[in-house]
Amino acid sequence: MLQRFMLSTCLLMSVYAFGQFSREIPMTPDQWEFSKNTKYEFKKVDGRRSMELDGRATLTDFSFKNGTIQVDIYANYLRSFAGLFFRQQNGNSDEVYMRMHKSDKFDALQYTPIFHGESNWQLYKEHQAKVVFNKMGWNTLRVEVVKYTAYIYVNEELVVVVPKLKAENGKGSIGLWAGFGNIFSCMKVNSEVGKRTKVLYPDKVMKEVITSWEISEPQRYESDNVLDSSLFSNEHYTKVATEPSGLLPISKYVVKPSQGGFEKNQQDYIIAKLTLKSKKEQTKKLFFDFSDKIVLYLNGQEIFKGDNSFRSKGDAYQGHVSMERNSVMLPLSKGRNSIHAVVLEKANGWGLMGKFEDLNSISIK
Repeated sequence: MLQRFMLSTCLLMSVYAFGQFSREIPMTPDQWEFSKNTKYEFKKVDGRRSMELDGRATLTDFSFKNGTIQVDIYANYLRSFAGLFFRQQNGNSDEVYMRMHKSDKFDALQYTPIFHGESNWQLYKEHQAKVVFNKMGWNTLRVEVVKYTAYIYVNEELVVVVPKLKAENGKGSIGLWAGFGNIFSCMKVNSEVGKRTKVLYPDKVMKEVITSWEISEPQRYESDNVLDSSLFSNEHYTKVATEPSGLLPISKYVVKPSQGGFEKNQQDYIIAKLTLKSKKEQTKKLFFDFSDKIVLYLNGQEIFKGDNSFRSKGDAYQGHVSMERNSVMLPLSKGRNSIHAVVLEKANGWGLMGKFEDLNSISIK
């Protein structure tokens, strides 16, 4: 009997001492809270206590700050998403998930922050990775978190490093999530991290990058009438900061009116405003990108319209953003100039970024 006890898989234990902890999470109903419309079933798979999940499950009465979260996920060749989230609070969290049907593809694993309940994976291509998953049995996903840096492992291989976690929560709840159904087992949480794990910091901001915008309140997109530039001055604007890369994750600052349905969401929009002061009449080159769609105005005149939506350019098109994907020449007047960007979004990442070729003889107000 003692030998059988010692060899059992996923032995439940909790140890707390001097700020350190180690806990193995049982796959039993009393440990979890489930989001609305989540489907779940507790059962044995390969002799393990497991949870089959389609939706989101949050571990009850547990706050995570730093340490390691690990879980085994059963191999699945069908289209699905399976992962974990951590430091969840007030609708924001950091999320890592495997796309096992994309094994050996560049985006087989993805990291994204969740802002106000919305995923933003299109904005962070640099935090996606090519991974070859086990076709049978279990795949182990492990995330080591030290302050605001995360190291992500699959089957003991380091596949992604996130130097600065985007949700910026110092602590919060943890849980599991799956899309289209996946099976989880052997979840462990502890305060230990690998010896080579250390805190990293993002690069310095280039001076040509736009580091702040003024944005309007979000609204439903009903028709092109809302794009009338004469109405822009009636909006209430709030100044918000970009990330060091120049990316403005819009959902971080506003709640999307239509949300929770991914590509079934309706389109919403905000207006982003930038004021330039030019010492003379001149032309300046602006590099930029956006998600999903944009209409760009200079001094009330439309100068660019684009669509970067998911699958808008074919079934394989992801809609990722990249700073120098688009450019436009701005004929600036001497004195004050206004740029307005109407940014429309359905799902997967509401974003805007921009930088100037140079800032000679202009200043951003």
